[in-house]
Order: sequence, then structure tokens, then C-alpha cells
Amino acid sequence: MPSVARPDANTALDFDSLHGSVPEEIGGTRDKLETDSALLVLDSRALDRECLAQCLVLHGVGLDVLAFGSVDEWRKAKDLHPPVAAILLNIGSRKVTDPTIAADIAQLATEFSPKPVVVLSDIDELTQILKALECGARGYIPSATAFEVCVKAINLARAGGIFVPASSVLARTATDAREEAARPAVGMFTQRQEEVIQELRRGKANKIIAYELNLHESTVKVHIRNIMKKLGATNRTEVAYKASQIFSVKVGALDQPGLPQPRSC
Repeated sequence: MPSVARPDANTALDFDSLHGSVPEEIGGTRDKLETDSALLVLDSRALDRECLAQCLVLHGVGLDVLAFGSVDEWRKAKDLHPPVAAILLNIGSRKVTDPTIAADIAQLATEFSPKPVVVLSDIDELTQILKALECGARGYIPSATAFEVCVKAINLARAGGIFVPASSVLARTATDAREEAARPAVGMFTQRQEEVIQELRRGKANKIIAYELNLHESTVKVHIRNIMKKLGATNRTEVAYKASQIFSVKVGALDQPGLPQPRSC
């Protein structure tokens, strides 16, 4: 059976009576509730999806949360609910490299485009993350992630960014560093290109990069094309990963609880 969790006063009171108190505002989402749109949670396990739905509302996701066992179940009832703003697919211990799971992610990304699909998984491996992004996911959240960060990751995806966990990227970088010497970066990029690379590593969209660096969005696109050419990268995800092998990590502070972790897009 599907369930619906809503971020309204009555829901908050129900949680209050069960859990003692409702957390304070997280990331400003509690005063910007969007009850005319919904987060679609897909998980074949009834207890897991219902608990996840209620916890997301409790931690300030700011949307109605629709929890269904499959996308087919949602299709049958979609006319009864608000439009979907984002999709959270909980695959549990299954691997994205499983052709069936990869196909499911790709189908969801295509069907709901431009609404983001975010994958929630028990597995924190870079190969799984990259495969999910390749299939069209706009984020990958390990199940060990704190709920506050999970909410921020979903909202980041809705804003146009892409979220990946820092632990996986940094672990892979450390492994590669032991296997081969770091490639020199001196003279490889201009100062402006290095600034754009650092913003890409944080998962920021072109529009946001342009605003923060005081550039035109078209100029940012030119920088990204030149960076991709120099790195031999075919997409933004590869730029972020390859750049992490060259530049020292400057985003480690984002690993702190309650803050978005380093992302690539």
C-alpha cells in the first residue's frame, strides 16, 4: 500500500507526540514548504519506504512525500497526488551495475526528465556511483548518510546540482595516488579555469558558477569545454574526478555532519 507524508502542522504534531520534539529549521526548508509538489519515494519494502517517507518530512524536506512500491503503483494513483518534483529510488543492497537496476534508473530518468532522480543505496562504492550518474541519476546517497544531508542532497538535485558522497571520491583518489604519481598541474590551467574546476567539484550548475565567479554563463561553458579537452574528459563527472587527482582537496570541510558533501557533475 502506498503512503503519503505531508509537511503540514498536523503531521508535525503527530511526530511531536511520538518522538518528543520536532527538530529546528534545517537549511531553511521548514519556512519554504512546497505542498503543491511531491517527492516520490520508490522502494519495494513497505516498512522501509514508510519510515523513510516520514523521516524525510520530519527533517524538513519541504514536500509532500509519496511512498510507493514501484513506479507502476504510482502511475495508477498519480492523478490523486501533487505533481512529482523529484524521485528518490531506494535500491537497498542491490548494485547499480546490475543491468536490471541500471535499466530502472535510466527509465526513471527519461520518464521524469527534467525532474531529478536520486539513488539511495547501502553500497558506498565509486563504481556504483559513476554507473548511477551514467544512467541519468542526479545524485547518489549512501544509506549511512545523515537525514539532514540526505535532505540537502535532494534539494541540491532539484536546484540543478549533482550529489555524490565525499568518502567514495576521496577513497578512490587515495587509491589511485598510491598506484601512480600525481600528474603536475603547474601551467596546465589558467587561474580562472582552476576556479571553475573547484566549483565543478562541488557539483555546482553553470548558472551558479557564473554568479559566484562573476562571469557570463556562456563564458563558463567555454571554460568547461577547454578544461574537458585538457583533461581528456568526456563529461563533467570525469572532469571532477580527474581534477581530484591533480588538485589538493579543498572541500573537506563539507564532510562535516549537516553539510552537503563534495559533489561532482
